[in-house]
Amino acid sequence: MKIVAAMSGGVDSAVAAALLKREGHEVIGATLQLYAPPETAPSAADDARRTADKLGIPHYVFDLREEFSREIIADFCAEYRRGRTPNPCVRCNRLFKFGRLGEKARELGADFLATGHYARIETDKITGQRILKKGLDPRKDQSYFLYRLTQEQLGFTLFPLGGLTKQEVKQIAIDLDLPAAARPESQEICFIPGDDYAAFLDNYDPSPARPGPIIDSGEKVVGRHRGLRYFTVGQRKGLGIAAAEPLYVTAIAPERNAVIVGEKAQTYADALTADNLNWISGDPPAFPLEIKARVRYRHPEAEAVVTPRGNDSVYVKFSAPQMAVAPGQSVVFYDGDRVNGGGTISRQGR
Repeated sequence: MKIVAAMSGGVDSAVAAALLKREGHEVIGATLQLYAPPETAPSAADDARRTADKLGIPHYVFDLREEFSREIIADFCAEYRRGRTPNPCVRCNRLFKFGRLGEKARELGADFLATGHYARIETDKITGQRILKKGLDPRKDQSYFLYRLTQEQLGFTLFPLGGLTKQEVKQIAIDLDLPAAARPESQEICFIPGDDYAAFLDNYDPSPARPGPIIDSGEKVVGRHRGLRYFTVGQRKGLGIAAAEPLYVTAIAPERNAVIVGEKAQTYADALTADNLNWISGDPPAFPLEIKARVRYRHPEAEAVVTPRGNDSVYVKFSAPQMAVAPGQSVVFYDGDRVNGGGTISRQGR
């Protein structure tokens, strides 16, 4: 088979390409250039090219920086201005890593697109539908970021690392003497150097930050913030408030340009509303849906009941309150190791 392997320059995508080459497939390496790294940072395209040379496969670089800036980074900044906490990786996967790159792979005549994600794809023997499942390594499972993929995208995708652990992948890279074997783990969001969100927003967002009040649960002004974009629900550090007990961001109120703070217990919510839904099967499930849900990538799953609420919206009621339910983040629904779908959190609570 002819397979285009997405190559980010990291060890995961390098090993994915190497495994496919070892299986005898015709592999073509492809790197999306999505942002301009700092001058001191290594180029992902250069790292990927070295791996491709080592494997003896052709390598293409597709410069999509202008589109990425317009569709991902601009949206990221706009969401923070609205007092929300976006998840750009979810949006990027749907539009770029499996969208634009999928189109490029088809133009190259590929049968499949392969990536280094820790997730699995299976086919339902009765319906023929594609099933998205967690990667076998629970510490590296990335299915949370993939819930927006469509049946068409899943049918064109391979995840060679889905049944491997990170330790096994690293060992394969060492055994094959791949250039990426010594490369450090990639940061959480690729376009934010050092994961410094505040510095990135200061440098990139053309809109000036608007200072405003920090208000406690009793509607008392307890401080001033320098802009909503520097805060997220659940945040404790960086508030600049002296208090007898630690204070946390419990909500962000863009209509008042205010940050709401309270005790840790007040950061918990037993329900949320989500919209912008995607169901892996392509169709909504039968409601009410008893499921497990995850409100952030690193959060544990929690039992919940999902019911419809208006057009393209659902209400999610948890069996136990969840901390830091932040509008803008994704809630993803699981049935065991199977991903049913998910949506964007629009509000916390009832």
